[in-house]
Amino acid sequence: MTTESADLYPVTRLADAQRATAAAGLGALLLTPGPDLRYVTGYDALPLERLTCLVLPAEGDAFLVVPRLELPAAEHSPASRLGVEFVPWDETDDPYAVIGARLGGVSRVGLADRMWAMQSLRFRDALPGAEQVLAGTVLRELRMRKSPAEVAALREAGAAIDAVHAQVPEFLRAGRTEREVGRDIAEAIVAAGHATVDFVIVGSGPNGASPHHELSDRVIQPGEPVVVDIGGQMPSGYCSDSTRVYCVGEPPADFVKYYDVLQRAQEAACRAVRPGVACEAIDAAAREVIAEEGYGEYFIHRTGHGIGLETHEEPYIVAGNAEPMAPGFAFSVEPGIYLPGAHGARIEDILVCTEEGGERVNHRPRELVIV
Repeated sequence: MTTESADLYPVTRLADAQRATAAAGLGALLLTPGPDLRYVTGYDALPLERLTCLVLPAEGDAFLVVPRLELPAAEHSPASRLGVEFVPWDETDDPYAVIGARLGGVSRVGLADRMWAMQSLRFRDALPGAEQVLAGTVLRELRMRKSPAEVAALREAGAAIDAVHAQVPEFLRAGRTEREVGRDIAEAIVAAGHATVDFVIVGSGPNGASPHHELSDRVIQPGEPVVVDIGGQMPSGYCSDSTRVYCVGEPPADFVKYYDVLQRAQEAACRAVRPGVACEAIDAAAREVIAEEGYGEYFIHRTGHGIGLETHEEPYIVAGNAEPMAPGFAFSVEPGIYLPGAHGARIEDILVCTEEGGERVNHRPRELVIV
């Protein structure tokens, strides 16, 4: 265990989650592999058909049920620092029945948000009298407010993805396909320190008008804007996500006009970030600039999403979300303008809300990059 890991996944998380479970009126949380389990324990368990599950009762001692063949991995994970009992099970055992027997007659349980449906149904059989709710309703307040160690991990992720964007002009040129460029970017994401590549979007020309366009064999043409949205997960578990726009040669005049609008909109939204401001107000700050210039119908998604152990998590920066900003909230600000059949653009930075306002963790230039 490094000091960094201990700070990122402190042993106090278990007690914090247990108090939140009791306050929510739940009998227990059942956390299977995924971000909820990793947040509480630091254990990045393999998602398998064999059940791994942290059982966190509202009262009493937590225990971690693991397949016997996964026991060494669990024992060498940060979960070993928590003092929880490890309960290994063999191939002929029924781990759901073991958990059901140990929990007894609980009336409500919180299931990990990313739990597989087959596991949820097995728990329904093992705990027939228990109402199932999402563990995220219990853990959201904890996960949304990033600790100083988590903010430091997000800064590290931001610097790593910035280093990749600095290389993108080397990969982009007319005559190459999006897939060829994307392959180079994926290799650079790992080389920059990420443990995994989560996504690579290279949207050239009309493909840039599709916000979640995937790589294709389309050949990039001279004079075309290219939207590059990339991200990955660092060894810490924390994620990066950043979008910049490039143009191979001189850009179209109509594109230059709305790209300037987009820059102003993104800046307006970033300036709006401060404690107490509603998430929807940040969305409105970007949307107002774009709508005033006549491009409102071409901004077709929310302004942002939370980020941490998942690329998309709470809080969401969207109309209707009146959640007030608080120090430690980490999220994207990424307005976009998309002209179907022509081209599109998006500028995305990750921000952290501080006592003073919003701190960007991405620092690459936001101007259009001509390559």
